Order: sequence, then C-alpha cells, then structure tokens
Amino acid sequence: MSVSPLDPNVLRSVAGYLVADARGRVVGRVEEATDNRLTVRGGLPLRRRRVVLATEIDDVDQTSGVIALRVERGTLRTP
Repeated sequence: MSVSPLDPNVLRSVAGYLVADARGRVVGRVEEATDNRLTVRGGLPLRRRRVVLATEIDDVDQTSGVIALRVERGTLRTP
C-alpha cells in the first residue's frame, strides 16, 4: 500500500525501511526519521550517511518497506 510521503505520521514510522533512488539503486536503510527528513545509512565499505528531505521522496510503500526517491543518490546531502 502506497501512501503520501509528505504525511508526517508516515515519515516518523519508516525506521529500517530500504531507500532506493530514482534509478532503482539502493541508497541504504532509514536510520532516523523526523517530520521533514530522513537519515539513511548506506552499506559497506564506507557506511556513509545521507540526508533525504521529504520533498525528495516519491513514494513510501508500507507493504514492502521501500521508499522510492525522485532524485539520484549522488545528489543527496551528507550530514
């Protein structure tokens, strides 16, 4: 079931979700979520963190636990 990604209640409940960029490449998993942004930790070897703003989210699929982004991972900020 897909829901509006801008709903603050949805964003607060996505810890652990997988995040994929606009090309379908995995960015990482949600480590921390607030009303307007997500902190995503990537995989090995660097395990870097990236910040995803709510406006960069295209879709949140609560059934599969995947967040689809509107942007490519190279455009995401690091904290």
